[in-house]
Amino acid sequence: MSTILIIEDETRIADFVAKGLRAAGFTTHATASGIEGAALATHGNFDLVILDVGLPDMDGFKVLEQLRGQGVTVPVIMLTARSSVTDTVTGLQGGADDYMAKPFSFEELLARVHLRLRTDQGSSPAADGGAVLRHGGLALDLRTRRAEVDGRTVDLSAREFTLAETFLRNPGQVLSREQLLSNVWGYDFEPGSNVVDVYVRYLRRKLGTDRFETVRGMGYRLV
Repeated sequence: MSTILIIEDETRIADFVAKGLRAAGFTTHATASGIEGAALATHGNFDLVILDVGLPDMDGFKVLEQLRGQGVTVPVIMLTARSSVTDTVTGLQGGADDYMAKPFSFEELLARVHLRLRTDQGSSPAADGGAVLRHGGLALDLRTRRAEVDGRTVDLSAREFTLAETFLRNPGQVLSREQLLSNVWGYDFEPGSNVVDVYVRYLRRKLGTDRFETVRGMGYRLV
């Protein structure tokens, strides 16, 4: 079981990420301090670090610089409210393995966590077959972000792809609107929003009406 260190000072985001990772089978440890996080990542036995840029005592770029300067090679995924190319380049050139701008969906973060852990362990996504999800004639390639229905390529938007990925990771399971909002739209979702219903209609139109069943009063299921 992999152990992930979360260095994030916004409590609701740290809780959101930790809860999702634990549900996915990971062990987590969280801290709101860049100084403490750097020490933990240096001396602890962590398989991956999720690192926020905007920390109160030592920003994420400094934490990353300290880790790499001390020869710590643990994979690092950086989180930031900033989305400029300059910040992305700064993080990646500083030794980050990946970079995500807030707000983000948990499913996308989880996919990147799996990718970085596989890469760090010396296997490519293609090698273990985990890069393609398949169910009932549907196929999603997580590397190329391509979708196929019975061998025919279908164009999906980024949000449609993430929603479809959530269903294919949980075939036959009833997923509530709240679960889908949280996983696909992230921690900033509006509980009363009908956006899930709208996007399920999009998927039915593109991937097949009969594939997505409405379970009255509960949510949706990929059949």
